[in-house]
Amino acid sequence: MKKAFLLVLILFVSVISTACINNLAVQELNSKAKDYLNKGDFENAISRLKSSIDLDSTIFETHYNLGIAYTQAEKYPEAVETFQSAIKLKPDFTDTYYSLAVAQENYAKGIIDGSLKNKDEKIETKDLEIEQPKKELTKEEKVQVEKLLNDSIVSYSTYLEKGQDIEDKKDVEEKIEYLKTQALKYSSDTKTSIE
Repeated sequence: MKKAFLLVLILFVSVISTACINNLAVQELNSKAKDYLNKGDFENAISRLKSSIDLDSTIFETHYNLGIAYTQAEKYPEAVETFQSAIKLKPDFTDTYYSLAVAQENYAKGIIDGSLKNKDEKIETKDLEIEQPKKELTKEEKVQVEKLLNDSIVSYSTYLEKGQDIEDKKDVEEKIEYLKTQALKYSSDTKTSIE
């Protein structure tokens, strides 16, 4: 009986100590990632945050910060996926919906202007404006752009619904109206090319 108790105690202590070590490692990785983000070194920040998630995938802040790092690195597909994971962990954090909407909108812009084809090339995107395509989009790209714009509208709307005393409410409402007109353009393009 004493041996069984001793084995259980040893197992319990090892589980607790492993959890503490993982927690310290996660904190250290997140701290280093924050430093890299502040320096504009997005690739190293992303690497640290991904390692942190590998150690503990239940920490909302790590997912949220990884989404921010992906967005700043203009890796919008990864940002969208990461923000969606963050929302599953903490669905009431309103800023995540705003950040998701920005990533979805920028993802659509990247498809439109062709900048997602070459990840190494840095591009400038205009705030609030979606430029006309520099090349003819395929039917699949038009469908994807329409979906991303509509998803962005939903994310911005959720941000407004869940948020309280939102200072930029009027700006976000204007953005939603603008995106609706853009989504309709691609919707009509898609319907015309399908018919």
